[in-house]
Amino acid sequence: MKVVIIEDEQLTAQRLENLLHKYDESIEVLAIIPSVEEAVNWFKTNDDPEIAFMDIHLEDDQCFAIFEKINLDIPVIFTTAYDEYMIKAFKVNSIDYLMKPVNFDELSNAIDKYKRVHRQPENGIESLLSAVQKKETEYKQRFLITIGSKLKTIDIADTSYFYCSQKITFLVTKDNQKLPIDFSLDKLAILVDPKQFFRVNRALFIKLDSIKNMHLYPKGKIRLDLSPEMKEEVFVSFDKVTAFKEWLGK
Repeated sequence: MKVVIIEDEQLTAQRLENLLHKYDESIEVLAIIPSVEEAVNWFKTNDDPEIAFMDIHLEDDQCFAIFEKINLDIPVIFTTAYDEYMIKAFKVNSIDYLMKPVNFDELSNAIDKYKRVHRQPENGIESLLSAVQKKETEYKQRFLITIGSKLKTIDIADTSYFYCSQKITFLVTKDNQKLPIDFSLDKLAILVDPKQFFRVNRALFIKLDSIKNMHLYPKGKIRLDLSPEMKEEVFVSFDKVTAFKEWLGK
């Protein structure tokens, strides 16, 4: 595997390179680049690596400026001390978002994820069969809500998230209406588009555009700020963190 490290702290870059070789001695680090300007020039004159490891804050600008200056279409694992750029990172080819100091287990999981996402079919027949078997799924576009003796419909586009409280499932709209519905969260997992919705824990099913901010905690724990805001703090279940990151990057 050929990689490039974009990092302005030399000791941090060297430590990352050592961790990569610990994961796989055959990994080839093509370059360690400290700035946006040098990175842009390097990508213009060299073949793209298989993956890039990027710090957010570089010597001369944020790394996102690289994507603004050139058409860079390679997977990226971000390694940073700042958690507030997670949403922005997942809009530019991000495979994972690791907080410094990066530990070996998190790095290994990120590389394993890259391999899963970019795994190629063993042959053309497998690819053809996959295409033939794949079909468009019809997902629920609206919900019928009963309020006393009245009925109303809520479009999925107006929905922010679903939560369960005291065995009742509620739909929360973008304008913060909380409406009971006749579906369990387990049933919703079948009814709604998995590209748009993710069950972050036992009691909460969120829509992608309901995420306002994400905060990384030690050991990979993730807290979410949602819109509309919930009274309780929202955390992604530990056993769902890897799947949640994969969902964000799709």
